[in-house]
Amino acid sequence: MNRPSLEVADIFRAWAARYVERSRAGISWPQHKVMRAIERCRTGALGRHRDRCSKCGKDFGFSFNSCRNRHCPKCQTQARNRWVAVRTRELVPLEYFHVVFTVPHQLSGLMLQNKRLLYNLLFRCVAATLLEVAANPKRLGAEIGFLCVLHTWGQTLIHHPHIHCVVPAGGFAPGRTQWVHPKCAGFFLPMEVLSQVFRGKFTDGLKALFRQQKLAFHGSLAWLAEPRSFARFLRTLHQHHWVVYVKKPFGGPEHVLHYLARYTHRVAISNHRLIAMEDGKVTFRWKDYAHGGKKRKMTLAAEEFIRRFLLHVLPKGLMRIRHYGWMANRCRGQAAALCRALLNAAPSPVTPPTASTARLCPVCGGCIEVIEMEIPRELSRHRSSRRRAPDTS
Repeated sequence: MNRPSLEVADIFRAWAARYVERSRAGISWPQHKVMRAIERCRTGALGRHRDRCSKCGKDFGFSFNSCRNRHCPKCQTQARNRWVAVRTRELVPLEYFHVVFTVPHQLSGLMLQNKRLLYNLLFRCVAATLLEVAANPKRLGAEIGFLCVLHTWGQTLIHHPHIHCVVPAGGFAPGRTQWVHPKCAGFFLPMEVLSQVFRGKFTDGLKALFRQQKLAFHGSLAWLAEPRSFARFLRTLHQHHWVVYVKKPFGGPEHVLHYLARYTHRVAISNHRLIAMEDGKVTFRWKDYAHGGKKRKMTLAAEEFIRRFLLHVLPKGLMRIRHYGWMANRCRGQAAALCRALLNAAPSPVTPPTASTARLCPVCGGCIEVIEMEIPRELSRHRSSRRRAPDTS
């Protein structure tokens, strides 16, 4: 894929200082860090490194270092490839369903003011809903496993929190003595039931957080701090449709890997969707899913573009990819092996797209290694004072 002519970093370098000056009180420290990281990514500010092929000896010269921030559009490829390579060993020879849980847009403001609390609540409610409905003998009567990915954006960068779930078809019967398949081919769980259970669990969770006085209400939401007002707000949420969508199954593990490889480590907008930055305005492409996925263009003031991008900065340490049920971290390997045994099937010899964790030489296919590293003095002092943090990009 060709390098895009315009990047998010270019917009930040041109307009971030002015945006910060005008919106200083409304910008958090994590948002400052994300802007600074993206601005400096692959520039001399972060230093450079020299690559060479360990097999044929080809010298690729110096390249600028990456920021490795998980919100940076340029720093997700290696993190994604490493993650997919690990997931390859855990696939089972089944169809996989894609389930999407979305909250009403009336909750957007409250979730932005309580990101950590309510994103965690969203994960818990989605997981509890799937596990409860699937365990019901009237539905499936099985213990399922699945992974969840949090996305907080819509195509136009508005705040649109939702969770994507990838679920193998079926689950373990009680006692894990056999595998239970869905009752109908291509059908997993009823969407209307999932929606109602999900809505009930999320609103109950909001009530509990309010009683514990853990929710923050600032600015235009200050009126919700009064108990009667909050109860009235919760009642209005029951009048809106909580969208839960179950897409057709992917098919075999090969299709799942292609999905995961392009989906799990997305950021709010990729550089390839950007078209132009002129006269203080940014134009980008977006898909209008309300009209059949028609491709459209949108133009925003540069400062509005930055504001929307920063809405999707996650709290430090918040895990946006999580596993539940028999796919939980503590038991996933053993459960996957048991699933294959019950299905009398060996693991499929699947090679994921670009799943190698090593960079390969385009000349001979050997591994590329770093032979020299140059780091600015201020960064080297900071790194020597603490152990290198794990790559969260």
